[in-house]
Amino acid sequence: MELTAIEIHKPADDVNVIVGQSHFIKTVEDLYEAIAQAVPGVKFGVAFCEASGPRLIRHTGTDAALEAAAVAAARAIAAGHVFVVMLGNAFPVNVLNSIKAVAEVCQVFCATANPLSVLVAEHHGRRGVAGVIDGDPPTGVEGERERAERHALLRRFGYKQ
Repeated sequence: MELTAIEIHKPADDVNVIVGQSHFIKTVEDLYEAIAQAVPGVKFGVAFCEASGPRLIRHTGTDAALEAAAVAAARAIAAGHVFVVMLGNAFPVNVLNSIKAVAEVCQVFCATANPLSVLVAEHHGRRGVAGVIDGDPPTGVEGERERAERHALLRRFGYKQ
């Protein structure tokens, strides 16, 4: 078995990436509907790697650049039944429950705007996601000032009152 770290490239620093695993060709359409219904006017792209049949990367979205970025990431990962979502003007927290509620979604590996690498295992020509490397390691433990900044940030974004 060979393990490779695949760096995921985003079209902009503020783009969020969701990587997951599903099991059926209708995933691409169901993810489109789930994301579009969760956040009206959301800009996103979805790509899904088929694992059998023609083994194509199926794709859709509301933004051509984000859709192309999702396809490029899926092509780089090249593992069956993996999907990639590139989110433009929304946060993962706004769509994750909708994505996880899609019947054929098995798991979500990550949802992040951080630098991201997907660990891909290859065995006898087949590939699968073994895990992800999401962001950088901690530099310390928050103190009272950082705690106050966290509270203020969540309230500024409207997630807490």
